[in-house]
Amino acid sequence: MGSRSTARRVAMQAIYQSDISAIDIEEALDGLFKEEKMADEAKDFSKKLAIGVIKVKDELDGRITKFSKNWAVDRISPVDRSILRIALFELINEKDTPKAVIINEAIELAKRYSDENSASFINGILGAAVI
Repeated sequence: MGSRSTARRVAMQAIYQSDISAIDIEEALDGLFKEEKMADEAKDFSKKLAIGVIKVKDELDGRITKFSKNWAVDRISPVDRSILRIALFELINEKDTPKAVIINEAIELAKRYSDENSASFINGILGAAVI
């Protein structure tokens, strides 16, 4: 797994922890960094994603609500919510990363960490967001 993929996964895990247990995002990241061997560049990218998501969480949740017809954000599983927040944040802020790469990474996270329907759900929301 590439360093950016690892960074996205760790950011997703930190956002998930923060979401379900109200733990501070920096504390969640620090705990994960102790468990995970990561290059400094990957840690920096993970921090950029996780902290960035938390700062604009309400805006991201508004976008998720807009594109997830008939699904309130609080009805979406915490894992899927975390993946969607990261991907949307990246789609908005990471102009150097191709949109297809961001969406594919989100789908791969969903396949690995969520249920069998999540990948297509996430793909649908992100696909609608980039149109």
